[in-house]
Amino acid sequence: MNVHDKANELAKALKESEEVQEITAAMKLVDADPESKRMLEDFRRRQNEIQQRMMTGDMPAQEEMEQMEKSFEVLSLNLSIRRLFEAERRLSTVIEDVNKIIMESLQHLYGGPAN
Repeated sequence: MNVHDKANELAKALKESEEVQEITAAMKLVDADPESKRMLEDFRRRQNEIQQRMMTGDMPAQEEMEQMEKSFEVLSLNLSIRRLFEAERRLSTVIEDVNKIIMESLQHLYGGPAN
């Protein structure tokens, strides 16, 4: 059994999954509305900036985090963007589940219970 082949099969299954198809459909709706697209792009840009800063140890101020949370709430009022956020959350859950399965299969290497 070739692990890389299995990983490629998993990647293909993810690409073809209902979760990815839903993200694609939601993105088309967002892209069709210039104002929604602009708001989402601005939010993502600010989100990425904060994440980059956090990775270098520069923690954002509480007010900045609260502003991002408020922006998320406002964006979530937009039905197309909310649909996208929900689809992304579902895909994230699938990826977390897959990661958990993989990590559990290796626990025996680190003193955990063997499966």
